[in-house]
Amino acid sequence: MFTGIIEELGRIERIERTSDAARITVRGPLVVSDAGHGDSIAVSGVCLTVVGSDADSFTVDVMAQTLAMSTLGGAVQGTAVNLERAAAVDGRLGGHIVQGHIDGTATVLAITPGSAWRVVRFSLDAEHAPLVVDKGSIAVDGVSLTVSNVSPAEEAEQWFEVSLIPETLTATTLGQRVVGDTVNIETDILARHVARMFALQNAATPVRSNS
Repeated sequence: MFTGIIEELGRIERIERTSDAARITVRGPLVVSDAGHGDSIAVSGVCLTVVGSDADSFTVDVMAQTLAMSTLGGAVQGTAVNLERAAAVDGRLGGHIVQGHIDGTATVLAITPGSAWRVVRFSLDAEHAPLVVDKGSIAVDGVSLTVSNVSPAEEAEQWFEVSLIPETLTATTLGQRVVGDTVNIETDILARHVARMFALQNAATPVRSNS
């Protein structure tokens, strides 16, 4: 479990690919300072298990499904990533509950600069649009953010916006994003549970005949 408060900007040092997986080594001196074999570290929002580490970096195995549905599938040596260790049970929940189980990816559609901040608009597919609400929480590349605007329900192409403060722009990879870039998204776990309950309830409701 994570909070979406990024601890460190890391960088991918090595990728060893096979036909259906990859072993990735990430430089992150802070997050690896107390990491042990089997610990969880979120890499740009993707929860991964440490299988090896040294003083400055850690290594993780990434399966085919994760590569296919996240930006890690297109990562290369030198790619910057957001890093967060698993939350301590006695710590503060500074962001929101983030599982590190991403829903998929979104594309940067537009960036509107302010005096010291930016509004960034991301695409949103039809499956996940009902799970994203104005003033709700969402994780983008592992960063806990508040949704500042959503597209009207009647629009064919759904989207959401977030407003990024200077700290977020400098402390995470989101400050480097440009139009056309792809990011990982994780919708709110509570919204996913509610949507599932409604789906099961509707499926179990018998259809009444008017005859």
